[in-house]
Amino acid sequence: MIRYVIVSLINGIVFGVIDGLINVNPFAQKIYQIYKPIAKTSINAPAGIVIDILYGFIMGFIFLILYSALPGSNGLIKGIVFALIIWFFRVFMSAVSSWMMFNVPITTLLYTAATGLVEMLIIGIIFGAFLKPFSM
Repeated sequence: MIRYVIVSLINGIVFGVIDGLINVNPFAQKIYQIYKPIAKTSINAPAGIVIDILYGFIMGFIFLILYSALPGSNGLIKGIVFALIIWFFRVFMSAVSSWMMFNVPITTLLYTAATGLVEMLIIGIIFGAFLKPFSM
């Protein structure tokens, strides 16, 4: 249980840091200009940190529930598979939906999909390397 708390907390913090790096770098600022008319002018950083940490705990819990059902012979492979699943449902489907509904440049969508893949792989690798199901 302690391992779950520590790994989930670390992953939540990593999630927040990577999100920040993905969204505030100069390239991202340029390609995300398309969203400027509908974007908030300021971000509630404390709420964002809490949400990212909460995501770390929720994703860790889901990883543990799915652990035995995930393909792979070790935790690291299971973590990568988990990351690909999360990326598909969280990032890829969002990018495809944006492509279908909005006039967003393909560069923006590709950047979102690629950086989201890297982010999810990092998070999945951390889960896979350090988080195992509880033994009673």
